[in-house]
Amino acid sequence: MLMLLQAVLFSFLGFAGGIAVGGGVVALFVVLDIIPRLAQLSRSYYKVHWYEGAMVNGAFFGTVADFWNWKFYITWKPVSGMVGLFNGIFIGMLAAALTEVLNVLPILAKRLHLQRYLFLLLLAMVFGKVAGSLFDWFVYHP
Repeated sequence: MLMLLQAVLFSFLGFAGGIAVGGGVVALFVVLDIIPRLAQLSRSYYKVHWYEGAMVNGAFFGTVADFWNWKFYITWKPVSGMVGLFNGIFIGMLAAALTEVLNVLPILAKRLHLQRYLFLLLLAMVFGKVAGSLFDWFVYHP
């Protein structure tokens, strides 16, 4: 009886934790306005439902793959590169959306008197991120 009660309690806690984390992720995407901004930038307002479905299905697939400890081995380098490219695009869009919402760059440029160099500041951040990622992939964790 105690084992059953413990299993029910752990199941409830796991489900509640999943709901809390999922709610937080959805709230982050809603606050950052990622999907509408993506539709605006790509001029594809009519495909917003496809974007939403892709995010929900990706999150579901990732959760299932994590629970059952699935491992994917991609031996063909171009496919591996495409997966990395799409992951990088998503992370870059997430970081850009967060930066845009918080208006970090204009405030930073104004306070440091770098308004004239805002584009160069952005390029320096992008190239620094790329260089750091390449160093991490090829040198630090080969």
